[in-house]
Amino acid sequence: MSNSEEHEGTRRDFLLYATGGTGAVVAGAAVWPLINQMNPSADVRALASIFVNVGDLEPGTQLTVKWLGKPVFIRRRTEDEIAEAAAVALTDLPDADARNANIGAADASDANRSLSEDGEWLVMMGVCTHLGCVPLGDAGDFGGWFCPCHGSHYDTAGRIRKGPAPENLPVPPAVFVDDATIKLG
Repeated sequence: MSNSEEHEGTRRDFLLYATGGTGAVVAGAAVWPLINQMNPSADVRALASIFVNVGDLEPGTQLTVKWLGKPVFIRRRTEDEIAEAAAVALTDLPDADARNANIGAADASDANRSLSEDGEWLVMMGVCTHLGCVPLGDAGDFGGWFCPCHGSHYDTAGRIRKGPAPENLPVPPAVFVDDATIKLG
């Protein structure tokens, strides 16, 4: 083998690797915007945690706030609503899971769905688990929420009781930071 043949092979290898490397960089540069667009936008990242003042909320009333682009129901329940929700037998519930991000896996008893020890405060996502509609408060057969789109009825603890919805309304990560402020997220 002569010196010129070795030189040609080396140059050919160099051109092959250089072309392949350039192609990989160009492909990565073309694909990156497509991947980057799936990241959350700046306004969504800014709302990863919000603080909600609930000091003026009277028993029996509800506040709806927007968190991560979805409605969240914050309800200060009356003693009657708490007693009604606590009296429901777990065997009567279509979904026996609490769906509470604050406690993990637990049964759907009223105590596992409320935010406060006394059961007065209820915080949950305001999106029907059937097709994503927003249920109406103080409505339905069980005095809680009613989704008029397809007829799902939720009780005063946000548990599905009747209709096509397969799950209870989920409880998002939430905590009281003081007597009048709830932190979501």
